[in-house]
Amino acid sequence: MADGPRSLIEFQQRFPEEAACAAYLRGARWPGGFVCPACGGTRGWALKTKAWTHECAECGRQTSVTAGTVMHGSKLPLTVWFWAAWLMATHSNGISALQVQKQLGLGSYRTAWMLCAKLRRAMVAPGRAPLSGLVEADETELVCRSKTDPPGGGGGRSHQGKILVGGAVEVQENGPRRIRLSVIPDFSARSLHGFLGASIAPGATVKTDGWSGYPGAPDVTHDPHVVGPMAAHIVLPWVHRVFSNLKTWALGVYHGLRRKHIQAYLDEFVFRFNRRRTRHAAFRTLLGIGVATKPVTYKMLISPDGRA
Repeated sequence: MADGPRSLIEFQQRFPEEAACAAYLRGARWPGGFVCPACGGTRGWALKTKAWTHECAECGRQTSVTAGTVMHGSKLPLTVWFWAAWLMATHSNGISALQVQKQLGLGSYRTAWMLCAKLRRAMVAPGRAPLSGLVEADETELVCRSKTDPPGGGGGRSHQGKILVGGAVEVQENGPRRIRLSVIPDFSARSLHGFLGASIAPGATVKTDGWSGYPGAPDVTHDPHVVGPMAAHIVLPWVHRVFSNLKTWALGVYHGLRRKHIQAYLDEFVFRFNRRRTRHAAFRTLLGIGVATKPVTYKMLISPDGRA
């Protein structure tokens, strides 16, 4: 795929109209030339009667550059998709659906929300490498935004009005590299071991605060540091900094997160944090994953399990 734009001016110059966006998607989806998704044929031609559509010479299947991708079936112009991807990937603090609606002049909040929700689906690369080496791991609680939960959540270790989140930070050269965040049902060994198994590579060393749920996690070396009277952020500075930034972001950008879609927002935070030093490349990555992401409908986005 061609390099993405490195500034807003370059973005405007690269993608001024639909044809430029379609050409970029074509290169991202078929970097070695057209490949028919039905039969795998490599011979085909662009149709003059249908915008951004190829016809396979082998089976006759017609495929647009957005068919079968995160943009599948959308009636929005490609320029709107590209602008939304640019804003979500490069904005340092993130951007809400309401802000996207206003910035892009969309007719309804639902349209803006669905656009953002579909792009969040493209923020998790399939087969991404797990964290390795030295990893700080801990758990935290986010206050829910809902009508029934108490404004500040329940007290102490009460889970009322709270979303429980597991966090891990890959530490290299005394600084954070990549992170993982995931909703967990509770702070039990079963939940924490599941989170570590999905996030951390075998052979890694996991540094924790000594909570009883961590010992015994398979395939990793456990390095507990019992906090006691010491502040937890002294023992695990990087994962606690990530938690602090996450909570500030959730309140500042979204004024609190709703329980139903929390994992998608955690994925967005992880995507942006892991690409904090290469935001222009994040735009390219987002579109690259997007063309490989299966389509989702509005019903799938709002259903509890992500399926219609």
